[in-house]
Amino acid sequence: MKFSLHTLAAAAAALVLAGCASTAPGTAEINLVALNDLHGHLEADKFTYAGVGEKTQRTVMAGGIDTLAGALQAWRKEDRELLLVGAGDMIGASPALSAMWADEPTLGALDLLGLQATSVGNHEFDQGRLELLRQQKGGCASPRPDKACRFDGSYAGAKFSYLAANVIDANTRKPLLPAYRILESKGVKIAFIGAVLQDTAEVVAAAGIAGLQFGDEADAVNRLLPELRKQGVGVFVVLLHQGGRTASEFDKQYCDDLEGELVPVVKKLDPAIRLVISGHSHKGYLCKVGDKLVTQAQMGGHMLSRIKLVVDRQTNQLVDVSARNVVMTQGAYPADPRAEAYLAKVRARGNAELAKPVAKIGAASVTRALTGSDESALGNLIADATLYAGRPFGAQIAFMNVGGIRATLEAGPDNVVSKGQALAVLPFGNTLVVMNLTGAQIRALLEQQWVGDKVESRGLLQVSEGFSYQYDLRKPAGQRVLEVTLNGVPLDDNASYRVAANNFIAEGGDAFPMFAKGTNRAETGVRDIDSLTSYLTYREQQRKPAGLAAEQPRIRRVQ
Repeated sequence: MKFSLHTLAAAAAALVLAGCASTAPGTAEINLVALNDLHGHLEADKFTYAGVGEKTQRTVMAGGIDTLAGALQAWRKEDRELLLVGAGDMIGASPALSAMWADEPTLGALDLLGLQATSVGNHEFDQGRLELLRQQKGGCASPRPDKACRFDGSYAGAKFSYLAANVIDANTRKPLLPAYRILESKGVKIAFIGAVLQDTAEVVAAAGIAGLQFGDEADAVNRLLPELRKQGVGVFVVLLHQGGRTASEFDKQYCDDLEGELVPVVKKLDPAIRLVISGHSHKGYLCKVGDKLVTQAQMGGHMLSRIKLVVDRQTNQLVDVSARNVVMTQGAYPADPRAEAYLAKVRARGNAELAKPVAKIGAASVTRALTGSDESALGNLIADATLYAGRPFGAQIAFMNVGGIRATLEAGPDNVVSKGQALAVLPFGNTLVVMNLTGAQIRALLEQQWVGDKVESRGLLQVSEGFSYQYDLRKPAGQRVLEVTLNGVPLDDNASYRVAANNFIAEGGDAFPMFAKGTNRAETGVRDIDSLTSYLTYREQQRKPAGLAAEQPRIRRVQ
């Protein structure tokens, strides 16, 4: 039998990190598993990756709570005192199977997995502080009464602890949530300190976090150490929902090229802190920043970080820390019957829920087929829905990429659209972002629809009601966009406009880098599918069902 170098290296790392591995006399070996940015992904999905030494990428089905539970079950047989912790965004921007019930199925799944503590992430604030506290403590009083307590009829709260050292109530001057949790393994006390990016207020709707202050992450963590030492703690682990970037592979031990907002925070942390478990950037890495190890396990449950701490019992100090990232390939671990049963229950209730009606539309379908000017009825509808959801954040214009529209919107009997039919149109679970772009930047954005000298479009950005422009493909690149108007008024190059789009293109995806230059960005937390269904309902209530009549062209091609 042949083994690749990658396989042999993984096997060797597994032996080193196994809970039964020998340790030096007078030391204790603590095994941690870390998870970040699950975003309510209860089911496995496709994950493409290449590890160290692998020249070609592979695509596998990875993640899902059944897979995670199987891996944890196997690892706990090696070490029954293993600790599972997280680095935020466990919920929010979630697939329908979790989001339709206010993410309560995911919170229950995390309890089933044995999660003990996690930092909050910015997406935990998507529905506001009161909803976050309800999700932690339990109850049904929610700003989403149509979703809360609808999964099981009641909700008792999460058994794990949400941590936030740097989130303060401006009125009481007290922390919104506990700053840390002390856990014990092999007789050693370990303090897990949670923090969320200081810029959370810039990426979350302001109304939901009114009265909260998000302080400097490192300062909030460092000031806790004297208090923790008085409680007999000598080992400190930071759970930080802030991320970095690296060109290194997810399993490289250890990269030295980490960049981004995370790095200066890590450099400010007290020297006694040797391990930072990070999140937010959805990148798998194992990196060193000075003498600190910084980990992240991609997102969506596609991988877990296995971490080993070696602690000197006499001095109560951490003497070594090591880690590896493990891809959670479906079927790689023996099944956990409890997790399988739980997922089956969620799916069964979900299928019934997805059959429920959303709204009546004005035709049997709304097509995604493009006209001669690359505009579609469904593209217009989704752009309008995006604008509708973005208006509380000041949106004036909305864009939608045609690659994100995966099917024509089909209706059932009496032209009624079900939740499942709506999800077929927008299956990615993207969230909406609202930002500022100048008129000149919007013009430049529209010019980016044709890559270089290629006049064949990839499918133009679909635009919202009130916004229109003309284009001429006979003109050279950079000069093809002609008249651009908003509500009949020509766009002012020097004026600033609030623009809404899904997070994929808002980050420059689909070759639209101009979106990434948007300022004053608001991460609304609104999923594109929710904006669509809400808008369909609104149109029906206004007695103007979608698809009732042909829309006036918003994009005109000059022949």
